[in-house]
Amino acid sequence: MNFILENPLWALVGWMLAVSVVLFFVMRKDKLWSKTHHRRVPEASLFLLALIGGALGGVLGMQIFRHKTQHPKFYLGFPLIALVQWGLVIWAMLPSDSISAL
Repeated sequence: MNFILENPLWALVGWMLAVSVVLFFVMRKDKLWSKTHHRRVPEASLFLLALIGGALGGVLGMQIFRHKTQHPKFYLGFPLIALVQWGLVIWAMLPSDSISAL
């Protein structure tokens, strides 16, 4: 638990992983519902989960469940959001002397 106090970004990483798991299973549920003509998860809800940290789960859900892979706003949007989110986290975790060397 001390490592979270030493670097609070680990709490953010935990949040992003948790939301990614949620979005992953929401993508699965939406795919199952699409096959049974059931009520669907709104696309805005999928993007909201991606934007609040779950984009990685969205990307994995798209690939594993073959869901939303034909929609450019998903196959371009989710990976782009994930890249920005995780890139910023990794950049923020770099030691300050490595950043000044760039």
